[in-house]
Amino acid sequence: MPDSMTASAPFAPFATPSDATDRPRKFGRFELRKLLGKSAGSMVWLALDPTLAHEVMLTLPRAQPHDAAALLAWTQQVRGAARLSHPQLAAPLDIGVEAHWPYVAVDRRLGVTLPEWLTEQSSALPPIDSVGWLCQVLEGLAFAHEAGCAHGDLQLHSLLVDEHGAIRVAALGASLSLAQAEPASAGASAAATTPSLKAQRDAGSRDVLACGVLLQRLLTGRLVLDEADVASVVSRMAPSGRDIVRLPWTTPHPIAEGLRAIANRCTATQERQRYLSARTLLRALGGWRDAQAHDNGGPLALLIDRMGSVGHLPALPGVGARVTRLSRKEGQRTDEMAEQILQDMALSFELLRQVNSAHVQGTQVTGNGPVLTIRRCIALMGLDGIRHAASALRDWPGPLSETAAFALTRCMQRARWAGHVAQALRPAGYDAEVVYLVALLQNLGRLLVHYHFPDEAEQARQLMLPAPSPDPTAGVPELPGLSEEAAWFAVLGVNSEDIGAAVARHWGLGDAVLHMIRRLPKGIPVRTPDNDDDRLRATASAANDAVDAAIQLHGPRLAPALAIIAQRYARSLNIHLRDVQEALEKGRRTLRDGSRVASADSAAAAAAPSETTTTGSTMSVAR
Repeated sequence: MPDSMTASAPFAPFATPSDATDRPRKFGRFELRKLLGKSAGSMVWLALDPTLAHEVMLTLPRAQPHDAAALLAWTQQVRGAARLSHPQLAAPLDIGVEAHWPYVAVDRRLGVTLPEWLTEQSSALPPIDSVGWLCQVLEGLAFAHEAGCAHGDLQLHSLLVDEHGAIRVAALGASLSLAQAEPASAGASAAATTPSLKAQRDAGSRDVLACGVLLQRLLTGRLVLDEADVASVVSRMAPSGRDIVRLPWTTPHPIAEGLRAIANRCTATQERQRYLSARTLLRALGGWRDAQAHDNGGPLALLIDRMGSVGHLPALPGVGARVTRLSRKEGQRTDEMAEQILQDMALSFELLRQVNSAHVQGTQVTGNGPVLTIRRCIALMGLDGIRHAASALRDWPGPLSETAAFALTRCMQRARWAGHVAQALRPAGYDAEVVYLVALLQNLGRLLVHYHFPDEAEQARQLMLPAPSPDPTAGVPELPGLSEEAAWFAVLGVNSEDIGAAVARHWGLGDAVLHMIRRLPKGIPVRTPDNDDDRLRATASAANDAVDAAIQLHGPRLAPALAIIAQRYARSLNIHLRDVQEALEKGRRTLRDGSRVASADSAAAAAAPSETTTTGSTMSVAR
C-alpha cells in the first residue's frame, strides 16, 4: 500500500472512511471522502484537495504498476490522453503518483458520476435521452480513438453529467493493462510496454462493446447479466465467454424497432456483426435519434442535401444522345417514347420528380393527384422538358468508385427484375407501366442508399450474409445473418424503406403513392385488397418478395420459400406457386433480352382515356 497512508487509517481501496475509522483518511495530500464507483480495472473516489480548496474525483487503477517501467508507461499513456481537447472528454486537473500508486484527478465541478445522477431520478430515462447521452460519449471516444487513445475501462462511474445535461468521459487510459500490472521480462523498457497498433485497435473495439453494454443498461434500467462491472459483462460474452446479451422485450419505455436492432447489434453473439468503431455506432445512433426528433433528420436530411449536388441517381451512359434521338423522331407515339425512357431509371425518377413538383402541380387541373406514368410526364413536359431533365442528371457513375458502381448496378437490376415480375403477376386490366413503376419505387430506398451511402450499403450487405458453420463436420448449421431491415437499422439507424418514402414525399408524391410504395410487412397475412391502390401495392410487394427469395436462396430452399409467398398473396392476387415461378422466369428473360418494359399492352394503355394519375385515394387504371 502507499506509504503516504497513516497507520491509523490504512488505505483500503474499496472501503469507505467509516469502514476503517471515523476520521477522514489521507491519500497523499488528498482527503478521501467517498467511494463513487469501482470495477475490476479502476476505482473513483470523491476527495478534497486542500491546495485547491475544493473537491476532486480521483481515478486510480485497481492494482499498482508492478515496476518502474510499467508506472512510466501508465504515466505516458494517461498524459498523452490528457492532451486531447474535446467537449465530451473531461480534462484532468492533475496526474500524479503517490507512493507508486498513480492517479488522475478531475474537477468535481464538472459534474456528478452517472450512477449518482441516475440514483436521483424517480424513473428510467426515455430512450431518446439515453441515446443522446451515449452519442455524446461516442463523440468523445471516436475523437480519442482516432488519436490513438482508448479508455480501457468504460464504466458508468467514468461518465460525468453536468448541470446542463452534458456528459463527459473521464480518466482515459487510467486503468492498468495486464502487461502493466504483471512483472516485466528481463531487460524490458518503457517502450516495450507501449501498446502496439493492433492493441490500440483491440482496446478501441472493447470500448465500443462497453458502450453497447452501457446502452442496454440505460434502456432497461437494470444491470446487464446482473453485473455492475461492464468489463465483467464483456468478459462473459463471445469470444471469451458464452453469455448472450440482448435487449429484453420488457423495458421501462417502449423501444422502437430501429433502436432495438442497433442495441442488439452492439452486443451480437457474432463478433463480425458488431460495430467496428465508435464512429460507426455513433452514425447509427445519431441517425435514429435525428429521424425520431425530426421527420426528415439524420441520414434523411443528409441524403436530401446530397441530392442537390450529385442527384438522386446517375444516368446511364449516353442518356443525352438517346434523348436527342427521341426528339428527332417525328410522330413517335408517347407510349413508345416512355418505353425507351423507362430503360434509364435515373431519368424516369427525374421526370416523376419534376412533374410532381409544387410548380407543375399548380398548373394541373384542381383535384388531380400525383402523376405516376412516364407517358403522362412526356405529355406534360414535352421534349424540351425531357432534355432539361436529362441535362440535370449526373453522368454514370457519379462520385462512385468502380466497386460501388457495380453494387448499384446489381441493385438496379434487382429492382428491374421485380418490376418485370410485377407485370407478369398483375391482375388483368391493370396498367403495366404503373405496376412496373410501383415495384421500382418500392426499391427506391435501397437504390438511394447504394448511391449516396455506398460504404454503409456494403456494411449492411455483410451483416446479412450468413457465417460459415463453426463445425460443418458435426452437422452444425451456418450462422444466420441479420435480416435486411435489421441490417439497415443497425447501420444507418433508419430503414431503407423509410428513406425511400421520405424522398418520395420530398418529390411531391401524394399519400396514395406513399402508401403503395411501402411493401407489405412480412409475417403478416395479406388481406383481400379494398381498392386499386391496395391491389397495386400487393402486386409489387409479391414481386419484390419473390425476387428477394430468388436472390437470397438457392437449390432446394427456394421452392418452399416461393410456396409461402404464393400462399400469402393467393387470395389478394389469385396466384399460385406456378404463377410465381413462371413470373420469375419471364422477368429474368425480359431483363436478359432487354425487352420493352410495357410491350404487352402499351398500345391499349396509351389509348386509354386516363393517363393513370392518382385521384383522391384511388388509382385509375386502364382496363
